Amino acid sequence: MEKNSFHACATCVNFNTQKRKDGMYYFCSRLGYETKPDYQFNCWTPKEQVVRLMEKRKGENLG
Repeated sequence: MEKNSFHACATCVNFNTQKRKDGMYYFCSRLGYETKPDYQFNCWTPKEQVVRLMEKRKGENLG
């Protein structure tokens, strides 16, 4: 299986951030717990702009 360089929590529609006094807090609204921008889970659903970029890069690689 080909590795997807876009696959990370930060590119998922369920990735959320909160700025707190002690720093940034990253969490997944789908899974319901804290995560990190570069973590990967199988439930990944890319944001629309990420889907467009993946399609663009796929087209560049084909032709």
